[in-house]
Amino acid sequence: MEEKAFRRVPLALAIGEQELKLFELVPKQGAVMTIGDKVYIGKDIEKRDRIVSVRRRISFEELTAGAQSEIEYVLKAIIVANESRFIYFFNNAQPITTRLHQLDLLYGVGRNLMWEIIDERKKGPFKDFADLKARIKGLRDPEKMIAERILRELKNKDEKHRLFVAN
Repeated sequence: MEEKAFRRVPLALAIGEQELKLFELVPKQGAVMTIGDKVYIGKDIEKRDRIVSVRRRISFEELTAGAQSEIEYVLKAIIVANESRFIYFFNNAQPITTRLHQLDLLYGVGRNLMWEIIDERKKGPFKDFADLKARIKGLRDPEKMIAERILRELKNKDEKHRLFVAN
């Protein structure tokens, strides 16, 4: 019987900035990456300066313990860098059913806070997180609320309502 030789391949763990999917990446030989670095993984091979290929999509449970402990910080950086996308959510969140609103799915948003957000956005759209916090007194940390929702969607693959993470 012939033995197969297994060659270890270095891997990088990543989260996509747009669809917030988790990936296992194969870096180019000698590529240096640190936590929070942005790398291109799109179809244009010429733009891939540090990545050879996307090996596969992974689940939250497949992240290393270190990656799991760092993901909240990476998510907050993504949220801040894409502030307009997440402010758009606060400005346009809609009812899901007659009893459930998209805003209800954010940790810490109860009925009173939800109605305060809805009433305040009727006066004019929120410009950024600072404007949102200034106009909604009970809303302390919308960035953290969004990060916690994204984490919930990443951890629970059977999550019924997805606001941010693509299937």
